[in-house]
Amino acid sequence: MRYYIVSEQKNEKIKPVDIRREIVPKAKVLVTGGAGFIGSHLVDLYLESDYEVVVIDNLATGKNENLNSDAKFYEMDITSPELEDFFKKEKFDFVNHLAAQASARDAIIEPIFDAKTNIIGTINVLKNAARTQVKKVIFSSSVAIYGEQEYHPAAEDHPIHPVNPYGVSKAAAESYVSYYHQHNNLNYTIFRYANVYGPRQDPFGEGGVVAIFVQKILAGEQPLINGDGRQTRDFIYVGDIARANLIATESNVTGTFNLSNIKETSILDLFNLIKDISQSSFDPLFGEIKAGDQRRSLIDSKLARERLNWRPQTDLVEGLKKTVEFFQACK
Repeated sequence: MRYYIVSEQKNEKIKPVDIRREIVPKAKVLVTGGAGFIGSHLVDLYLESDYEVVVIDNLATGKNENLNSDAKFYEMDITSPELEDFFKKEKFDFVNHLAAQASARDAIIEPIFDAKTNIIGTINVLKNAARTQVKKVIFSSSVAIYGEQEYHPAAEDHPIHPVNPYGVSKAAAESYVSYYHQHNNLNYTIFRYANVYGPRQDPFGEGGVVAIFVQKILAGEQPLINGDGRQTRDFIYVGDIARANLIATESNVTGTFNLSNIKETSILDLFNLIKDISQSSFDPLFGEIKAGDQRRSLIDSKLARERLNWRPQTDLVEGLKKTVEFFQACK
């Protein structure tokens, strides 16, 4: 294991209004996978909200450029036995567990690696959180656990029957979260995300369809639509996901919640929206359907609205514009 502090805040004169804040210790939160797409947005929001933030990431898919310089960073894998000493040393108030093998297609190719990261890694985090009396663990799950849905939109009590190893590993990890709550009194919130998109999403590897389409179009390359393009997804902007995680950190509510816009969009319609925003002349090009892809996905986030007072604030067109602008600035 190696670790280092990306940077430290400089000493500044403290105004009288800030004295109480200096006397009262900040809550300390661990973000696993904090150099990744969703994790890095959450780290930023925690820091803006005056939390002390520690990040662990093995940088397999996370990126150094995503790291916030005000967070303490450890380059570490969540499956490492050194996690035990790390938890004892840092003494966290909260743990937000996002580190994962996040590609459904890679999980089909390498199911053992997927299970090692998403199940064994999660157990390692939960075990050490319970031993060090962490106040709450927030776990990032996925709509993939529902598989081909029996009804739309799916509520949290929808049957769990994933169609790929990624969904299986996320469902198993959820069960371990519940186990540690029941047997170790570890408080938790589980979030089942719809299809998250936004700035910093990697268009390679486990990258989502939005990032792939945007990157291809801006590079002057023809995007390929898998299948007939009529498969649907429920897209949710990354900023809305980060805000839900902050709310859960500051709430005493325990439970499992879907996070979605409750709006169904076909992949073909998504392509056309990105095409219009990017002012592209590409026409749709269709290819073979990929193994493990769900035909239709739409989940209900009513429970999160009722119990956490959360609702999405960014509609699809606005979020796509922000995403296109981000990738344009990176060119």
